[in-house]
Amino acid sequence: MTQTADDRLIVALDVPNALAGLELAGKLGDAVSFYKIGLGMLTGGGLALANELKTEHGKRIFLDMKLFDIGATVEAAVRGLAQFELDFLTVHGDPHVVAAAKEGAAGSDMKILGVTILTSLDRADLDACLMPEGPVQDLVLERAGRALEAGADGVIASPQEAALIRALPEAAGRLIVTPGVRPAGAALGDQKRVATPGAAITDGADHIVVGRPIWQAEDPAAAARAVLAELPAA
Repeated sequence: MTQTADDRLIVALDVPNALAGLELAGKLGDAVSFYKIGLGMLTGGGLALANELKTEHGKRIFLDMKLFDIGATVEAAVRGLAQFELDFLTVHGDPHVVAAAKEGAAGSDMKILGVTILTSLDRADLDACLMPEGPVQDLVLERAGRALEAGADGVIASPQEAALIRALPEAAGRLIVTPGVRPAGAALGDQKRVATPGAAITDGADHIVVGRPIWQAEDPAAAARAVLAELPAA
């Protein structure tokens, strides 16, 4: 299977295990060339699935681990993951975490993406987490800038902040990947800061991540093609 689809769309394989992930990837076929595998599938064969999709099916892989720990531990974990020759890996955007992850990824092509503030959180959630006061966008911009200064290859941010991050001097030549993307008319699910696929790309995102609207669809491949149809010309 060759990579023929528009890789600006990343489909989140938020399914229970690797077998379900392979089944979904089979249904999507050539409609999708880039997949996200998250922490929820780690004990369900996620790394094996990532390796199989990469090596046997020619897919790109985004491993969404959101690593956070002391520098030495992050560096060691990333060095181990880099052996799988994956494309993207997420870590928390704290500068010491990003710097350690970049050390661990040295010598590989794996891109380190810093998480700013989860797209499932709003201001009330941040208050409950004792985060500094102020608009969510301001906090995202500050975290994004610091992650990029620390060497991140890009950041994860909601579509609502993509344009603001793209305007940062530090963002030149860096990636912006946006979860919280919902096709027109789709249910929000657990996301609170959302936008449509076309708006996210127009506002500066390089890649969009879409999960439920595709894998819950009766025809996942048709749903993926519908999302791609919403994107502006590359």
